[in-house]
Amino acid sequence: MIAFIEGEIARLTPTGVILMAGGVGYDISITLPDYTALRDEARCRLWITEIIREDAHQLYGFLSEEAQFFFERLRSVSGVGPATARLILSSFAPMELAAAIDSGAVETLQSVKGIGLKTAQRIVVDLKGKIVLTPDFTTSDKMPFDKASQVFEEASNALKTLGFVDTAVRKAVKKVIEENPDQPVEVVIKNALRHLA
Repeated sequence: MIAFIEGEIARLTPTGVILMAGGVGYDISITLPDYTALRDEARCRLWITEIIREDAHQLYGFLSEEAQFFFERLRSVSGVGPATARLILSSFAPMELAAAIDSGAVETLQSVKGIGLKTAQRIVVDLKGKIVLTPDFTTSDKMPFDKASQVFEEASNALKTLGFVDTAVRKAVKKVIEENPDQPVEVVIKNALRHLA
């Protein structure tokens, strides 16, 4: 699994970049904001999400971990594929998207081309409460990654790997983190297991 790719920019378009790393050119799909940020750059590091299908092997890259985090959360919503998730992230900064979901602003999500009422409603229902907003969230390009959200996802994925059901896992992990947002992931897992037993 590829975590990130760092290399020279061989070609850049509004939808993709070819990064040269170790003598290999990686064709990576990107969002419009990242294209804007990369226009004057010769090198970059992109956080990578791999999507492997029978007919394709696609790489999606992001300059920030928080953008990648939102991309993966959006893809977890029924009816939202990688192309749609990328389009949403080309329309909103992570903070704006988080605020829209948290406030249930369905009409804001519908402003994205191809997002209908039902899809926008599903995004809000599925993700509301799973994206923890903190005072540190800003609209800056250097926005700090929300640690609580990262711990939530890592703990949830670990527990699902152990065989627990997704809905029960997320409920338990959310409860544990709400009680103490500063717990390390291993402690969150341990405490969540008590609620799942």
